Amino acid sequence: MADRSRGFPSRALVQLTMMRFREFWREPEAIFWAFLFPVLLTIGLAIAFRDQPAAALRVGALSPELATALGAEAGLQVVVVSPEIGQQRLATGKLVLVVGEAPGSGVVYRYDDSIPDARTARVLAERALARSRGHYQPPQATDDLAREPGSRYVDFLVPGLLGMTLMGDGIWGVGFPIIDARRRKLLKRLVASPMSRAEYLASFLLYRLGLLVVEVLVLVGFGALVFGVPIRGPLWQLALLSLLSALAFGALGLLIASRARTFEGASGLMNFTMLPMWIFSGVFFASDRFPEVLQPFIRVLPLTAVVNLLRGTMLEGLSLTSLALDLGIVVAWLVMCFAAAIRLFRWS
Repeated sequence: MADRSRGFPSRALVQLTMMRFREFWREPEAIFWAFLFPVLLTIGLAIAFRDQPAAALRVGALSPELATALGAEAGLQVVVVSPEIGQQRLATGKLVLVVGEAPGSGVVYRYDDSIPDARTARVLAERALARSRGHYQPPQATDDLAREPGSRYVDFLVPGLLGMTLMGDGIWGVGFPIIDARRRKLLKRLVASPMSRAEYLASFLLYRLGLLVVEVLVLVGFGALVFGVPIRGPLWQLALLSLLSALAFGALGLLIASRARTFEGASGLMNFTMLPMWIFSGVFFASDRFPEVLQPFIRVLPLTAVVNLLRGTMLEGLSLTSLALDLGIVVAWLVMCFAAAIRLFRWS
């Protein structure tokens, strides 16, 4: 008996430890976050930031002659622009430097000296112009420093974070209440009421609208007030696009929850759905860093379209007509996901 009592704690410890391992392996969500998510994230970021030649810096020239001279520098990608277009692209980060002619034989460099790429482009442009004149003495130059919001990383980031917030709240905030009601057998009671599937599911989308106002005002307002993030498009357009985006992601959440019966199963589906968009959709860095073969897949992701819509409205002031392709993608996801959710939804 004494030996058995001394051995029992060790056997109990082994069994308890094994039970913890079994509980872990039976949780798809735990397995995903512990093993799959780090591996998939590493693969995605490795592809985006793979070894490749340094990207040429985008520079605008106000005359064809300047463009020819600057184009001889391999580190510069030069386009001829008018002063107005050059100013617009400089303000939105599409150009890092605009080079124009000054009276006499001088040149004017317009750029934001707080951006490292702009300072590098300024040096390369000066070297290219010196070589084009047959000597290494740079031309007389004037620096016209531009400090306009829109080209900074924080300006790029805020619309991306807004899109990611709309996606997370739409999918998680809509999907989990339905799964919880199904798990607690509440849906079986509702099926006996005079209510259609469409009405029940639409109520979740309308509920999301109440939270949408707060989400957009907090994030966009904070970015504008604290960091000076611009909102160049009309506010009604930003509100409309945020509304459509929230509805599209809410419909996607409805579709995921239409059949799932457990939190674990739904969580795995939601993570599987959102992971590609976290990596590929250009929230934290431009999606064009990925290989060209992946671009068709990336462009049709709902978060990619939403981020493009928000950045186009906030940073560039583009009209809905100019954003028609991305707008069509978001509307298509909304319609298809909601229709599929109605067809596949089950009460138990």
